[in-house]
Amino acid sequence: MKKTVLSFAFAIVISLLMTSCYTMTYSVGGGAKTGIEVKEKNHYLIYGLAPIKTSDPTKMASGAKDYTVTIQHSFVDGLLNALTCGIYTPTTTTVKK
Repeated sequence: MKKTVLSFAFAIVISLLMTSCYTMTYSVGGGAKTGIEVKEKNHYLIYGLAPIKTSDPTKMASGAKDYTVTIQHSFVDGLLNALTCGIYTPTTTTVKK
């Protein structure tokens, strides 16, 4: 019994240590050309189920035809998520023109 509990606890610790920051990147047109970056925060509640404010990458690109969009949970975003037990879940959107 004790060995089973210890194995289960070890599996949980390993799975928590192997987590990483979520990142999604996609390109519009030919991708970023000039290297100009615009960042905005997205605000969600309850593990991302209820959006409060989300950014619009098209508006952030301000008319550029070629740009790259990256949406990620940075370390700070993950820390805020952990401190609020998932009630508040921010993400960061970065548009490179």
